[in-house]
Amino acid sequence: MTNQPKNSRNKLSDSNIVADNRWLILSAVFLLLLYFLLPVLTPFLTAAILAYMCDPLVDRLSVLGYKKYQFGRTTATVLVMLAIMGAITLLLLIIIPVLQKESLLIIERLPNAITNIRTTAEPWLQKHFGISLAIDSAQIQEIITKNWKTAGGILGDVLKTAGTNSMALIGVVANILLLPVVLFYLLRDWDELMKGIGNLIPRHIVGKTTELAQEIDQMLAEFLRGQFTVMVMMSVFYAAGLWMTGLDMALPIGIIAGLLGFIPYLGPAIGMGLALLVGALQFTSIGQLIPVLMVFGIGQLVESNFITPKLVGDRIGLHP
Repeated sequence: MTNQPKNSRNKLSDSNIVADNRWLILSAVFLLLLYFLLPVLTPFLTAAILAYMCDPLVDRLSVLGYKKYQFGRTTATVLVMLAIMGAITLLLLIIIPVLQKESLLIIERLPNAITNIRTTAEPWLQKHFGISLAIDSAQIQEIITKNWKTAGGILGDVLKTAGTNSMALIGVVANILLLPVVLFYLLRDWDELMKGIGNLIPRHIVGKTTELAQEIDQMLAEFLRGQFTVMVMMSVFYAAGLWMTGLDMALPIGIIAGLLGFIPYLGPAIGMGLALLVGALQFTSIGQLIPVLMVFGIGQLVESNFITPKLVGDRIGLHP
């Protein structure tokens, strides 16, 4: 008799714990499912983010037209998607030839760069640490030339390996092909989708939920658009600044540094590392790397103190 009340109290306590933490448990289960299904959900999540960002533009284009003809939602969606694909294609057409050309120049300059390093660094290392750099620039030139001639064979091996891993390759191709299809339907039907989600909210909390969702939507939209503008501006700044220093591969390095700028310090750090590597192979003295460092130093100061606070902080009411 004494055990029965204890058991009932324990069961009641367990049920209370579950009830009090139900949202935490549901969130944990949702995140766990998201983790395991991420390879499958990647094109859908990417399309949802792009649709969310592009929906205001589609809304504005859909009401435009010529005389009695109005674009409508479908035409506006097609125009926006064509603009996105055109921008990506143009970016690749600009970056890939530059990378190919500058990579050849870097490979040609590598032996001379190694010789310069030996000339400047080896005496200092020998004097202070007794270290000698046993580097044969002629041998390195021969190795690079030999391997560059077999680059076609290396590419063939890569393609052969990709062919053997057919399932992984099919998955990647399927995701790439699926992304624009999902994006089109999400972008075209975004407003109806949001209304449908709103209808699922219980009536007694619809007012507060809608108000909170609108506030989150406004803040998130302003943040994403502001951050995108910052990324574009910093890409232009870094590319122009590195070009003025005479650095090879200034355009792709500047674009990489700017586009990765949404990750604090990581984007500029990666860009600066690439720029210093290219500069070390290109320039003949360490002093020529100082302007490269100044570009990234000035860029960080301007971005942190002026551009981001103005374009992101002011939009969402966040103090720098």
